[in-house]
Formats: sequence, structure tokens, C-alpha cells
Amino acid sequence: MLISGSLVYDYIMNFPDTFRRHILPDQIHILNLSFMVDKLERSWGGTAGNIAYTTKLLGSEPFIVSALGKDGNQYAAYFKNHGISREYIFMDDTQMTASAYITTDADNNQIAAFYPGPLKKASDIDARDIMQANEIAIVAPTHKDAMMRHVRDAAAAGMRVVFDPGQQMTAFNESELKDMIERSSFVIGNDYEMKLLQDRTHWDAKTIMGESRVLITTLGERGSIVSTPHGEQIEIPPCPPQSFDDPTGAGDAYRAGFFVGVEKAFEYAVCGRMGSVAASYAIETYGTQAHAFAKEEFCDRYKRTYGEFLPLI
Repeated sequence: MLISGSLVYDYIMNFPDTFRRHILPDQIHILNLSFMVDKLERSWGGTAGNIAYTTKLLGSEPFIVSALGKDGNQYAAYFKNHGISREYIFMDDTQMTASAYITTDADNNQIAAFYPGPLKKASDIDARDIMQANEIAIVAPTHKDAMMRHVRDAAAAGMRVVFDPGQQMTAFNESELKDMIERSSFVIGNDYEMKLLQDRTHWDAKTIMGESRVLITTLGERGSIVSTPHGEQIEIPPCPPQSFDDPTGAGDAYRAGFFVGVEKAFEYAVCGRMGSVAASYAIETYGTQAHAFAKEEFCDRYKRTYGEFLPLI
């Protein structure tokens, strides 16, 4: 599975209060806030890293297409230790690795700041040779130029492209979004992102799906919905986590679970449930790649939640 996206050092902070108690709505024109956090962790992150990590746990072989900076050797060594290919990761010795600073409050609201670093350099990576050996390409949020190149290259290679615009939605204009959608087999995002995508393209969900695309809408604690061009609306119940430590990275874990299921030619209902189970593990740990499970354990949680056997092993 080819995964194009960001590689990021995540600085994850916990604010034990709520943001709304510190924001005066009638004074936002002079907003000046400082939050005293009670926890700070630096962890491996970025959409490509997060998705690849859980994909590997599920027994698939991810190929990351992205870039690291001059402080990226630790991240590269981490991939080596986990058996994840680094062949298509560009090492830029002129700037620091992309970084995200994420603060989560007691209501699970988040405020984030993001430094993109060398991610634009991923648009220069030619991964067409590996595309010939893989069926699925997930193009997750990273620099717009890299996303556009890898969607186009993967589609031209005959791959099933997953377009996941996410937080990069506003970087694309209307015609670019339509072009990316038309070249894709799957479009995925949360309910807000899907509404924004419809607003920016002036296409409704039916038009986005066209004759062949699958639309996957994640709903957080309410699960997800898989919509097909044949009129199916498959509602996926959530998998309750054993604890609720940190929601950051749950969406990326969901993508890993879902598309490993697609890779194995499972029905979309099964793929969605796999995504929900994978997301539950991510929520139970502080950080986006701190969770771990054996495939047997994953299958057992799937069976306990959904009452059916998962032929993953």
C-alpha cells in the first residue's frame, strides 16, 4: 500500500480546563491567550506516518512517500526498527522536519499550530515504479503540490486512489478539488470536511461519488458511514475504546484499518468496522503511534464488538 502524506514531530499537550472558559466572545478582536498545560509529549506523527504505523500492525506493507528534515534521522531509524520502508522518503538537510503543536482541552477540543518544513519536497519524489506493484494509494493531507502529483501519478498507474483532503481542503481551488476527486476511487473525510468539500466544489454527495467512487464519512464517537454509487448507505457503529486518553490520530488509524480491509477485498461494512476497531486502539494511548496490538487481539476485539469473526489472520 502506497501512503503519501506528512511526516511530522507531534508536540501533544493536555489542557485540563476548557478553552471556552478563557475566550471572551466579544473580545476576540484583541485575542491574547496562554494555556498552562499539565502534560507535554513529543511523538512520531503526520498522516503518512500514522497510517503506515497501524497498517503495519495489521500485517500490510506500507510504502511512505514523504519528506523529513535535517533532524529526521530519528524518525527514519524508527521506521527501520518497525520494518517500514524508507525508500521513498526524501531527506532534506536544509530545514527542520515538519512539526505540529496540538493542545487538547477537557472537552476534547483542539488548537493546533503547524510548521510544514520540507513537505513540499515530496512533490519531487517519483514513486511510479512502486505504484506498479501496489493496488491502493492513500493520498492524505500534506503539501498541496505533493498531493496533486501523487493522485495523478497513482491514477495514471491504474491504482485505486484514496483522496483524503482533510485540513488541506482550503489549499485547493474548485477545479483542483474536482480533478483530484475525478481521479480517485475513494473520498474520505469527517462530516465537517465532507460538507466543506461540497461547498467548495458546488457538488453534492451524489455528484462526488459519480458512477464509481465510494464516499466515507467519519463521525467521531458516532461511527462512520460508507456511501456507494449504487445507493448503499452503510452505517458503521463505533468500537468503544477501553479508555479515552487522546483522540489525536484516531482518524488515521481508522483509515489504516479500512483500507487494509479493502486491500483484502472485504465487504465495505467489514472494512468500516476494522477502521473503528483500529481507531479505538489509537484513542486509548497518548500519541498517534503509541498503540500496539497483535492481529489475534485485534480480531478478538472485532468479534466482541460486532459479534462476527474477522478472517484477518
